[in-house]
Amino acid sequence: MIAAFALILVCQLFGEVLSELFSLPVPGPVIGLGLLFIGLLVKRKPPKELTDAADNLLIHFSLLFVPAGVGVITQIDRVKSDWLPILASLVISTLLTIAATAFLMSKLLPKAPADAGSTRDEGAK
Repeated sequence: MIAAFALILVCQLFGEVLSELFSLPVPGPVIGLGLLFIGLLVKRKPPKELTDAADNLLIHFSLLFVPAGVGVITQIDRVKSDWLPILASLVISTLLTIAATAFLMSKLLPKAPADAGSTRDEGAK
């Protein structure tokens, strides 16, 4: 499992290096996640150690929000003064995310047969 965590951290490190080296507007961890994703696409199947490490991270995922919450509290004066743009961006980004997810789900999920709904209606009568 240590090797899997090391792989994750190395991808993040490479992402940070690329972000700084090319002055990219994307955070290093996001670039590192993309690098890890490309590596997994090439490999076609994630190693068992990596899936176990990812499962362990997901179990404790809520703890990763603590630093962000502390950061918001330390900037509470700024949040109070700019609450309207913050609220607007949260609402708009949430609605866009829901719409994008619904669109992708409609395109990626297999379509149900047209007569599938008629058998349900007949059973209810």
